[in-house]
Amino acid sequence: MPDRAPQPVDRQLPTDEARDLISLVRDIAQREIAPKAAEEEDAGHFPREIFTLLSESGLLGLPYDSEYGGGDQPYEVYLQVLEELAAARLTVGLGVSVHSLACHALANYGTKEQQVEHLPDMLGGGLLGAYCLSEPASGSDAASLRTKAVRDGDGWVLTGTKAWITHGGVADFCTVLARTGGEGARGITAFLVPGDSEGLSAAVPEKKMGMKGSPTAQVHFDGVRIPDGRRIGEEGQGFAIALSALDSGRLGIAACAVGVAQAALDEAVAYATGREQFGRPIADFQGLRFMLADMATRIEAGRSLYLTAARLRDAGRPFARQAAMAKLFCTDTAMQVTVDAVQVLGGYGYTADFPVERYMREAKVLQIVEGTNQIQRMVIARHLAGPESR
Repeated sequence: MPDRAPQPVDRQLPTDEARDLISLVRDIAQREIAPKAAEEEDAGHFPREIFTLLSESGLLGLPYDSEYGGGDQPYEVYLQVLEELAAARLTVGLGVSVHSLACHALANYGTKEQQVEHLPDMLGGGLLGAYCLSEPASGSDAASLRTKAVRDGDGWVLTGTKAWITHGGVADFCTVLARTGGEGARGITAFLVPGDSEGLSAAVPEKKMGMKGSPTAQVHFDGVRIPDGRRIGEEGQGFAIALSALDSGRLGIAACAVGVAQAALDEAVAYATGREQFGRPIADFQGLRFMLADMATRIEAGRSLYLTAARLRDAGRPFARQAAMAKLFCTDTAMQVTVDAVQVLGGYGYTADFPVERYMREAKVLQIVEGTNQIQRMVIARHLAGPESR
């Protein structure tokens, strides 16, 4: 049987520090994450201990300022870390991306006093965050959210329900978008809410097609009281803060998608070069060779696309259009590549004895979260042709 063990991705990294960082991540992924991924996903086990390890290793705050416990890493490095983690287990890679998304508002719009008080624990103190924007009746139309925050003395009272919240029920803090004013985007404000606040609770996690180890749940705010010192940014600025976070978050999803696709390709190549039919490896047959070539090409294109967007972000240039393109292309790629990987493995690919069926189930959600791919197409088109006529 030919020896075609998957080789690590040959990454273009800007510094020796970044190369050492990727080596650390690969070591953790191979030793601590990948060996238990299939069993724990099947059991619906949330690997909180892995997130604790990542925090202790300085991997939960990579794109943020070291003054507050972050890693001072450019986005092009942070995203490649996410890709490595997602290739080992999407629950972990996407969980790190969501945590980073939950830190974005405070790190970029909080006051100096707020950042000094809260960011060190959020970035490197073992805490885990959730991002609370979507609601049962407002997903793609996020500006129509109904959760309210009402002034009460020197604080606020939050009431409402958020939906589809990653880490719902296990998060230590939540970045919450709530309505403080009139209808529409200008009436929304951002808040930092402790996960153990009185009146905050989570519903039973959703029963999902994939990512069973990552809890996704409704989060209820029943008269949750928080001081004004936990309001992030100005009143009415929340929706702009949310959109800013989502541009970066979409790149996180794109990187995770490439990680899942790469894991599926590696499995397909290993199987195709080892499985023999008609007296030779099935990888000798042109039909399969071309499938593998197309899979690899899509993955390389997706990786290049998300890295181009990340480098624009790192340079302080506009990147919203490229982020939408990366999210769209990379997640569609993950879906196609994982479907093809199942086909390469044939009947075995349809069984839980091999991981490609799990990759296929997981890839689907990436086309939905942080803006469906239909929304991404709308965003891209608006950059090209302007807003739709009303």
